[in-house]
Amino acid sequence: INGKYSGKDVMRDKRPVDELTIEELERILAIRKREERQQRMDRMKRHGRMVESSPNGAKQHPPQESLLATHQAALTVPAPSASLVADAARPAKNPPGLPQFDDGVIVDEPQTAANPSRNIGKIVLNQLLLLVEVAAVLGIIYLAYTMFQSIGKLEEETASAQQQINEQRLAALPTIAPTPQLRLEQFVLPGGHTPPTAPGGAQFNLNEVPENLLPLVQSQVFPEILRRPQPTTETALRVIIPKLNINQSIVQGTDWEALKQGVGQLQNGINPSDPLGNLVLSAHNDIYGELFRHLDQLEAGDRFQVQTQNQVYTYQITGWELYKPSDVHVLNSRGTASATLISCYPYQVNTERLVVFADRIDT
Repeated sequence: INGKYSGKDVMRDKRPVDELTIEELERILAIRKREERQQRMDRMKRHGRMVESSPNGAKQHPPQESLLATHQAALTVPAPSASLVADAARPAKNPPGLPQFDDGVIVDEPQTAANPSRNIGKIVLNQLLLLVEVAAVLGIIYLAYTMFQSIGKLEEETASAQQQINEQRLAALPTIAPTPQLRLEQFVLPGGHTPPTAPGGAQFNLNEVPENLLPLVQSQVFPEILRRPQPTTETALRVIIPKLNINQSIVQGTDWEALKQGVGQLQNGINPSDPLGNLVLSAHNDIYGELFRHLDQLEAGDRFQVQTQNQVYTYQITGWELYKPSDVHVLNSRGTASATLISCYPYQVNTERLVVFADRIDT
């Protein structure tokens, strides 16, 4: 380097390439480039392509060589000498650690030593970035949780609003009248049955029911007749008819099963204590005790009593008449506190109804 050494002055460095450091390889490369540059300049001088000024101003022409020798010299690259490698390994004066030639060209910039303050700054910056990332992840989780809560609350509010709107719409719909429930006493008087001497004995007389209502009677009336209302303090519990020697408990209902037990009360919602309404009592005349067999013996002015849990009410008979089983108008209210006694007639024929009328009197 600097033209002080040549390849013949020192021995070659015979270390393999893999034993050299990166810095040494870079320096060798820089030396080889320098040598090639110097060789090109020498060739140009030999071929007369470079003119040097002599002291007296005359131009010097180098001897001409053959073209083949010129090409061979251009292609021949000598190996780096050990002196060049050793000289490259020595630190240069200016600046330290960098090879510098006569033309002042710096080959490579060495790696500077690590700055402790810069390393600390990087560590602090990395920690701050890590904290920012953790905070961002926590923020995303919180936003997701808040979003799910908002969605749930929105669904509840939507369901509540839909329910309110549905209730308003249902309230605005017209009320459909309920289908009337068919009851037997609506088209035939209670107590009807076949006589005990008839084929098959005494049983509910379906012949009294209009033919067009028979399917309804079979599907609606018979299941409904088994339902009994719960007695209250105002419910009629016993009937007492002194002239006929009758002192009998009252069963709620005038269906076939109720009249098997004794005297039945028509389920029209009337109690003996009501100021208005018709209290209807019915019983058989030739079966199940023949309780109302002698109703035809009652006359106007005769009295009977109906007892509740709290009081006894007295009724006075105004008369009696015979009606067809379909004459259900006798069950209607007569505008006063009244009572009606009903049974089949005549005895063991039962084709008509004997109806006794009475009014409640003060006791």
